[in-house]
Amino acid sequence: MSNLNDQDKVKVKEEKKEESIEDKLKSTEDKLLRSLAELENQRSRFEKEIKEAIDFGGFNFARENLSILDNLQRAHNSIKNDHVLKNNKDLDKFLKNIEIIEKDLLSIFKKNKIEKIDTVNKKFDPNFHQAMTEVENDKVDPGTVIQEIQAGYMFGERLLRPSMVAVSKKSMRKDPKNKDKNEKNS
Repeated sequence: MSNLNDQDKVKVKEEKKEESIEDKLKSTEDKLLRSLAELENQRSRFEKEIKEAIDFGGFNFARENLSILDNLQRAHNSIKNDHVLKNNKDLDKFLKNIEIIEKDLLSIFKKNKIEKIDTVNKKFDPNFHQAMTEVENDKVDPGTVIQEIQAGYMFGERLLRPSMVAVSKKSMRKDPKNKDKNEKNS
C-alpha cells in the first residue's frame, strides 16, 4: 500500500466503505426478516391461545354443572323409589317435570359440545373410563364395561369427566371337569 498515491488510497478506502455498507445492509435486512418471522410466530401463538380460550374457556364451568345433572338424576331416582311418595297422585307429574328439566340441561350441554361418553358393552379404555370395580362375568370378554356407575362427559375433544364403570373379568370358579383333570395331573 505504500506504493499507492493519495488518490489510490482514497479509492481503496471508499471501496472498503461500500463493501461494509453492503454488508451492513445485508445484516440489517436479515435482522428485519428474522423480526418479521418472530412477529408472525407470536401472532400465530396468540391466535391459538385465543381460540383455545374461546373453545375451552367454559371447561371448569361445564365440569361444575355436571354436579347439577347428577343431583337432578339422584333426586329423580330417590323420589321415584320412595315408598311414602309412591301413593301420592301427583308423583307422576312431579317426576315428569324433573325429566323435562333433565332433558333441557342435556340439550344445553349438547349445544355447548358437552357429550356423554358411551360406555356399556364397550372395551374398557383408561382414557375415558375409571374402573370402580371388577365383576366376574363369562358372558362377555374380560375388560368389557358391563355397568355405568356414573356417566362421563367430553367437552369437545377434551375429557371433562371419566365414566365410572364396572368392568368384567374372567370367573375364578373352576370347571368340575378341569378340577378332576388337575387332580389327576398332581
